[in-house]
Amino acid sequence: MIRINITRITVTLMLAGLFLAGCSTLATTETVATETSATETTNTEAERNTGAQEIPTDQTQQTLQIAQSFLEAAGSGDMDTLSELMADDFVWHNEGDRTVPWIGTWEGKESVLNQFLPTFGGGLKVTSWTTDYSFAKDDQAVFMGTMTADATNTGESTGLMSWAVRVQVVGGKVKSWNWFEDSFAVSRAFHGQ
Repeated sequence: MIRINITRITVTLMLAGLFLAGCSTLATTETVATETSATETTNTEAERNTGAQEIPTDQTQQTLQIAQSFLEAAGSGDMDTLSELMADDFVWHNEGDRTVPWIGTWEGKESVLNQFLPTFGGGLKVTSWTTDYSFAKDDQAVFMGTMTADATNTGESTGLMSWAVRVQVVGGKVKSWNWFEDSFAVSRAFHGQ
């Protein structure tokens, strides 16, 4: 007896590698006909997980809530809330042109609060902001949206650009903030190009 039973799994990775593998995958299935022996059965992990929707854990929900509060505090300039939510060994990382004073890695709560944030706040004025997507898994959260900003030293605009941030929450505190933006647009605005 011959049985038709092969499932093709199509996996789409959101954020093109921005998030950890498995933290933001969306699986869809299609059944494709092929012949296999009735005695052959293949039960891969992907087949077992097909159609299963992951239920957020308490940790995932807490991570998203804390990360959202941190994002809102950063956007509104609420330094007290940022300080309260930030781990002592916090790391803020911005990719991009290292000649822009706020680009790079800033380690430690005091360094971020007393050096990075004043430098960033004095160098770039956000003129529009949207947060379009947010999701979390375990101790990681991701937010994505669009923004425009003006470099204060030149008055030049970045134009509309996409942004994303990956946030790690450990022990109820934000431990890391990995910021992604159109760093070319930021560099051009900063350098007046």
